[in-house]
Amino acid sequence: MNFGRVITAMVTPFDSELRVDWNQARRLVDFLIEEQKSDSLVVCGTTGESPTLTEEEKLELFRLAVDQAKGRCKIIAGTGSYDTAHTIHLTREAEKAGVDGVLLVAPYYNRPSQEGIYEHFKAAAQATKLPVMLYNIPSRTGITVSAATTLKLAQLPNVVATKEAHSDFDLISELTANAPESFRVYSGDDILTLPMLSVGAYGIVSVASHVIGKEMQEMVGAYVEGNVSKAAQLHAKLRPVFGGLFSCPHRVPNPVPVKYALSLFGMPVGEVRLPLVSATEDEQRFIRALFQ
Repeated sequence: MNFGRVITAMVTPFDSELRVDWNQARRLVDFLIEEQKSDSLVVCGTTGESPTLTEEEKLELFRLAVDQAKGRCKIIAGTGSYDTAHTIHLTREAEKAGVDGVLLVAPYYNRPSQEGIYEHFKAAAQATKLPVMLYNIPSRTGITVSAATTLKLAQLPNVVATKEAHSDFDLISELTANAPESFRVYSGDDILTLPMLSVGAYGIVSVASHVIGKEMQEMVGAYVEGNVSKAAQLHAKLRPVFGGLFSCPHRVPNPVPVKYALSLFGMPVGEVRLPLVSATEDEQRFIRALFQ
């Protein structure tokens, strides 16, 4: 399964009552494919506010994204949790919904051992025929999936990729040096896209690509084609947006900044559900300045 180089972790649009805005979700899928040139979309990941979505909402979003994409890009369902049994259940339901793959985050909060992490991912992967992308984000989960654990999981036939959202380049380098040739490592942090490409990563699972996806495709494409100087220039140009969407005043959590940024691009997607809160006026001014 080729998920492409630039994958967008899609936000979930809400209406004024904070219900899922199904019509706007369809428009957003089109916008990300046609305007921002996403190769794949992650639906119901953390950026999609998955902790606040019901299972029924998640399954309907999976079906909607598959139907709206119509094969123009791959749809990856976020089905991971800290409960192995529920992860398996939701993964199987996502497979029935017709998605192209699943993203499985490391079990958060209960902090299992490396053996527990391995068994969790193995059980979920063996419960589906879908390609699996692992997701290692220590800052949110409280655990790190070690390189040894990921390399062991990469031997499973349908574990095809990992999203690494951290700056441990020794871990990244160990993965890119020792994983099977078909196994792909993706950056999970926009600002680290180019640095991670330089040590063998394949692409990015991005938030910023909601609004600068075309430019990110150009940067990644320049690097892949061997034009490192051009890629570096594009990285320097895009860096304020990469950093700004995650370093608003008071470090406003994702997806608050990008949801507001989308409204500046003619794609209003509503507010966020509690416990997240909307951007303040100062934060909105900061975000607007990123695109002036």
